[in-house]
Amino acid sequence: MRIKNEQQMQQFGNLLGQLMQGGEVLELIGDVGAGKTTLTKGLALGLGVQQPVQSPTFTISRLYTGRDELQLAHYDFYRLAGEAGIMAQEVIEVSQQPNTVTVIEWAGVVDQVLPADRLRIQLVATGESIRSLQLQAGGQRSQVLLGRLQAHQTYAALTKALDDDVISTTETLKTPKTSGDTVS
Repeated sequence: MRIKNEQQMQQFGNLLGQLMQGGEVLELIGDVGAGKTTLTKGLALGLGVQQPVQSPTFTISRLYTGRDELQLAHYDFYRLAGEAGIMAQEVIEVSQQPNTVTVIEWAGVVDQVLPADRLRIQLVATGESIRSLQLQAGGQRSQVLLGRLQAHQTYAALTKALDDDVISTTETLKTPKTSGDTVS
């Protein structure tokens, strides 16, 4: 998927957030400035978070409350070298909470404790503001999320909008009904 600008990155995150139900883990992979926090800001909008979302680069983690008692736990391990120490245990605990969506940037120091079932999103700068996104599901929960994303009518409209820029960032999405939410 190709994203042309910051607004489209937030739109994609917003859609993804609206499809989440809690218990999902996202690993965001990309260089500094690739759009990881921008994507997370959109995700927060989709989760109904009202507070401004800030990068946790200096604080390592930030916790936000959204709709339906969902929480967004946002981690950024960029500044940690070697081991994550006690933060690794926190990531284990938080990623197992059914009402929490966990987003991790620079996950290398906690890679060994992350659940295999996570959605990995790789963001690659291909131009000044253009980003290429690659999504990879690591297990059943993340496959269901990816399947719901790809099946959603707004995903098709968003991918089309990447060419003609017509999607509104304030559009409220309705999750499509699927038979058992499984992906084959």
